[in-house]
Amino acid sequence: MMETRREGVTKVMRGISDYTQEISFLIPATVTVVGLIDNNKMTLKKGLYLAESAAAATFITYGMKYSFKRSRPYMKIDGLSAAGTGNSPSFPSGHTSVAFASATSLYLAYPKWYVAVPAFTYAAAVGYSRMYLGVHYPSDVLAGAVIGAGSAWLMYKANKWLFKKKPSVIPAL
Repeated sequence: MMETRREGVTKVMRGISDYTQEISFLIPATVTVVGLIDNNKMTLKKGLYLAESAAAATFITYGMKYSFKRSRPYMKIDGLSAAGTGNSPSFPSGHTSVAFASATSLYLAYPKWYVAVPAFTYAAAVGYSRMYLGVHYPSDVLAGAVIGAGSAWLMYKANKWLFKKKPSVIPAL
C-alpha cells in the first residue's frame, strides 16, 4: 500500500485513524446523555452497553498486545515507512477493535440497516486506514475486528441476562 499512497488520501486515512478513540467515546457518551436528558431508562441502558463494549474490547486488546508483543510492520519490513502513529505492540489492532466494538454494539442496540451500513463502513475504514498507514498487518486488523465484534456481542448477551425481567411474584394468602 505504501507505493500507492497519495498525500490527500493519506490525510484522510490519518484523520480516520486519529479520531477513532474519540468517536468511540462520543457514541456511548451521546446516547447516555440523551437517555439522562429524556429520562429514558432504555436509552440510558443502551448508552451504558455501548460504553461497556468499547471498554471490554480495549481491555482484551491491550492484554493481548502486551502478551504477544508483536513489532509494527514498519519496524520489521525493510523499506516500509509508516505514515501514521502506533507506539504499542502491533497485534491486535486497538483502533480496529474499538471501531468494530462501537459498530457492532450500535447495530445490536439499534438494529436498522441505516445504522449498520455507516457504522460498519466506518469500522472497516478504520481497519483499512491502519494498514494503509503502515502501522498494522492485515492479521492485526482482522483480529481487532473479531475482538471488537465479539466483545460487543458478549456484552449484549451479558446485559440481556443481567437485565432480564423477573416475573412478579404474587404472595400466597
